[in-house]
Amino acid sequence: MAAAAAAAAAAPAPEAWPELELAERERRRELLLTGPGLERRVRAAGGRLPPRLFSLPLLHYLEVSGCGSLREPGPGLAQGLPQLHSLVLRRNALGPGLSPELGPLPALRVLDLSGNALEALPPGQGLGPAEPPGLPQLQSLNLSGNRLRELPADLARCAPRLQSLNLAGNRLRAFPAELFRPGALPLLSELAAADNRLRELSPDIAHLASLKFSSVIADVVKRESTGLCRRGSSRYRPLTSRTLDLSNNQLSEVPAELADCPKLKEVNFRGNKLTDRRLEKMVHGCQTKSILEYLRSRGRGGGRGKGKAEGPEKEEARRGRRERRRRESGEGEEEEVDPAGRLLLRVLHVSENPAPLTVQVSPTVRDVRPFIVGAVVRGMDLKPGNALRRFLTSQTKLHEDVCEKRTAATIATHDLQAVRGPLLYTARPPQDLKIVPLGRKEVKAKDLVRQLQLEAEEHRKHKKRQNLSGLHRYLHLLDGKDSYPCLVDADGDVISFPPITNSEKTKIKKTTSALFLEVTSAASLQTCKQVMDALVLKMAEINKYTLENQEDGSLSDPDADAVSGQPPDPSGSSGAEKAGSTALVVEQVRVLDEDGHLKVVYPSKTDLGLAAPHVTVIR
Repeated sequence: MAAAAAAAAAAPAPEAWPELELAERERRRELLLTGPGLERRVRAAGGRLPPRLFSLPLLHYLEVSGCGSLREPGPGLAQGLPQLHSLVLRRNALGPGLSPELGPLPALRVLDLSGNALEALPPGQGLGPAEPPGLPQLQSLNLSGNRLRELPADLARCAPRLQSLNLAGNRLRAFPAELFRPGALPLLSELAAADNRLRELSPDIAHLASLKFSSVIADVVKRESTGLCRRGSSRYRPLTSRTLDLSNNQLSEVPAELADCPKLKEVNFRGNKLTDRRLEKMVHGCQTKSILEYLRSRGRGGGRGKGKAEGPEKEEARRGRRERRRRESGEGEEEEVDPAGRLLLRVLHVSENPAPLTVQVSPTVRDVRPFIVGAVVRGMDLKPGNALRRFLTSQTKLHEDVCEKRTAATIATHDLQAVRGPLLYTARPPQDLKIVPLGRKEVKAKDLVRQLQLEAEEHRKHKKRQNLSGLHRYLHLLDGKDSYPCLVDADGDVISFPPITNSEKTKIKKTTSALFLEVTSAASLQTCKQVMDALVLKMAEINKYTLENQEDGSLSDPDADAVSGQPPDPSGSSGAEKAGSTALVVEQVRVLDEDGHLKVVYPSKTDLGLAAPHVTVIR
């Protein structure tokens, strides 16, 4: 007895989980577990989540991310979390299967298992039972960045209401036939399969009647060098509306039945070794409508009968002769985007700028949110019509898509006239960080977060709903942080508190024409650059659209005026319009370490290199 007591006394005390105690005490519906301490605690729990987690039946949202020690969720999840709506288990070490299987989870709508080490999801070690459906309400499933060689054949029966399926970055060679069975997945509208090993696409894909958003991205070329497609990461090229991208695959045939998908608007088959020479040429220069029409006619026997076998080749030869005659007569060279329709971006290098803006990074952000990229953009015209609102809306959409709901990165935009450089990117304890948030009075970060939490709870009670909106959606990103990141100007004022809010001091207005852009991330520097590329290109598109449509300032949207705090300009004219140019100037911003050594400069020679054909970057 004495020996047993001594051994018990010598045994290490179980790891404390203060997040679980707080969630239980406050009856929280959302919980995020992340950070360096998570590794140690999960390792002590045998590579599983603690059983106490599964005694929080009120949870609607659970995220456990970035834990290399987490190999399986652990038993009890399905029984203990019956009201779970969203389960995010990304960038962990789950695999090779899921034991025990996740389901049944009757209320689950979003499941993210991206960036793990899953190799197979067979019955008993997968997503859940097929009869009855283990995930009957699931709408979004993300399995990207794993090692899957095949999909479970019963996936459609397990999740019959699936709308979005992301399979990018696996080792798939084919889709299971059951996936395209008539009526199997009637609501599926997004199917991404980038960076796999697909060799064929079944004609039965036409049975996916709702297919419309980036339907299939089947890119076999590894793009680790560009940072667009990294193994173990869920950050792939963002989905674009109503497109079908089968580029850079090992496809030799494209099924004619694809033309029967009623909602497809754009297709991309570039980079495949198609045996149909006509189609191979069409995918590099023809409009989507022409490609689909060709597939449709080919599927109905066009070009296959007697006397028609050489039709496509003859037509291509005639087309080539017409092009040669046009060039010889001086009517034009190859088909290009009209110069008048191009977007122009001019890069102003630090050496050309008499007063370049700099950002110094403090070591205190290393364990909080270490990566930041900045840029200055001049020439924006936000005065006419809905230009300001359009810009703010585009920023929100980038946060949702490219920034993965701010979990990958956060964008902040400032009126450059109100920014006093040099800037300092640092981290401060919540009780010491003060900011004047947009539309609010000065407050400590600790009190602001608490205030937003209370607002979120009141909003949920009043609206009788569980979904959060606005700033409240991102509060969980700060859970467990001892210090909060912030950007401080030369006056000592905090102008940015990522990922929550900017300062009222540097708020964008209708009169703003020069902006300081800031992107921060806890993931990587490359992520910051990719997001900044997307933001700058979107600004160029918005500015060109505004100037070309010459929107009347008197038609300004009241919401935009309210955001800007400025009345509309009665003249409706702008500085950019008077200058007669739609070009934006992008000034380089250097980010330095505490000793003044260069960490990163944006845009560098390699940035903005993935611009679309209609964009001209002048360096």
